[in-house]
Amino acid sequence: MRGSAETQQTDLALDALDRQLLNRLQDGFPVCDRPYLAVAREFSIDEDELIARIQRLLDTNVLTRFGPMYHAERMGGGLSLAAMAVPVEDFERVALLVNSLPEIAHNYARDHDFNMWFVIATEDRDDVAAVVKKIQALTGYTVYNMPKIEEFYVGLRFAV
Repeated sequence: MRGSAETQQTDLALDALDRQLLNRLQDGFPVCDRPYLAVAREFSIDEDELIARIQRLLDTNVLTRFGPMYHAERMGGGLSLAAMAVPVEDFERVALLVNSLPEIAHNYARDHDFNMWFVIATEDRDDVAAVVKKIQALTGYTVYNMPKIEEFYVGLRFAV
């Protein structure tokens, strides 16, 4: 979870349009001059209302991220999944340090011996190892780097 080691919950009540928007946004965003306007028209609302709704969903942590997904490796970059075993009493400090690095795409707490999992994304594929070393130096904990061996596409969608 980017920015915090604690599970974030919200009491925000989603209305029918929020739910429809969340379902629609999982299917991608148009590439055009006015993508927000294009999506807004699908729901017969104006562009400002769509933007305000997305911002509210971000501000209340219903959405934790809204933006493009890049394939770092196809652009010459590096991408790797990493895990750490961090004592619970030090988790928040370590999460803040890890999340402060621009190469960390996202970071999640897990109920497991390896309780911190994150993705490292770098501009150059050879830089992943340097980021791993930097995290180890900053935190004092071992980073288990798990580079991708083979890629599989699994379409994942959560009906809201």
